Amino acid sequence: MDQILRRKGLSRREFHATLAKLGLGVATVTTLARPSLAAENDVTVFEWGGYDVPELFPQYVEKYGAGPEFTLFASEEEALQKMLAGFEVDLAHPCSYNIKRWRDAGVAGPIDTSRLIHWNDIWGQFKNIPDQNADGQTFFVPLDCGNSSIAYRTDLVDPEDAKSWDLLFNEKYAGRLAMYNTDTTLIEIAARVNGMYDDYLHLSEEQLVEIKALLVKQRDLLRFYWDDAGQVAQGLASGEIVAAYAWNETIKTLTAEGVPVAYMVPKEGILTWVCGFTMSPDPKGDLDAVYDFINAWTSPEAGQFIISEYGYGHSNSKAYELVDPEVLASLGMSDPKALFDEAAIAVDADEPYRSRYIELVEEVKAGI
Repeated sequence: MDQILRRKGLSRREFHATLAKLGLGVATVTTLARPSLAAENDVTVFEWGGYDVPELFPQYVEKYGAGPEFTLFASEEEALQKMLAGFEVDLAHPCSYNIKRWRDAGVAGPIDTSRLIHWNDIWGQFKNIPDQNADGQTFFVPLDCGNSSIAYRTDLVDPEDAKSWDLLFNEKYAGRLAMYNTDTTLIEIAARVNGMYDDYLHLSEEQLVEIKALLVKQRDLLRFYWDDAGQVAQGLASGEIVAAYAWNETIKTLTAEGVPVAYMVPKEGILTWVCGFTMSPDPKGDLDAVYDFINAWTSPEAGQFIISEYGYGHSNSKAYELVDPEVLASLGMSDPKALFDEAAIAVDADEPYRSRYIELVEEVKAGI
């Protein structure tokens, strides 16, 4: 199923959504090849759909003859709740904004970075993500990453308007803008435009009044909120929309089709999501094999595959040396060091702010 969906050009998030719609949000997949050695080590990984392919952990397959046992999840919240209910795994694959929640919930334990053979090649900023390190210990190994910014038609947008996130709030392009159908990210972007980002994790009710007014303005300017990245690509290609919140793969797709598009690096900062492994506080599988799996995933070869085939970035800086420069250019990654040095890595507010932000966005979308 996952191979079929990926061949249809679905992004990772679209793939997850499709699984959920089909009632396939959680499924166990075991790679079949020399199973005795792999089964002997009994490593279990809680993973995103589409990330169970051997190209992402080549050295592990070479050593053990098979991949570990995978259980797939459709959302991080689903994964967290399942683990809290007693489901045991050795490794899981959340994103950086969930590190603290998972650690506080007791499902993420410390990781010995001295056993990570590629640790010195991980982008420096990716080793100091908020909440990644605590009490002198590391709780998260960064793996895949990507950007969120504005994709825009260079022939339909004034270059002077293509320097800031405020393009998505510009009346000049009313009815020709699109925004991702998300929740707290809407608050984050509005806070950046309003000059409130320093307070993003703890916005006051007075500040939220201003944020809400800005989001209401944006709602009325949008052509649509999108759930499927294909909507963005189609809208930009046809000219139905001229600018939209988008991920790297949208630029890659449209550039390959000859559509005149660019990917903005806003003056307020490009957004970067980073996902990676957390380890169970009490791994049941063979610990050597668990670290072998992490090392395989963080290898340059795994990075080359995910960059070239999935259009995402990778935490290993040496992976980019293996990728065709034209592919990197199509993804806006020609200078990955400069890109990641300036990246604003996604974080999420603690409660009660997180729930309040989600409530506010729901009000905006509902017209309340």
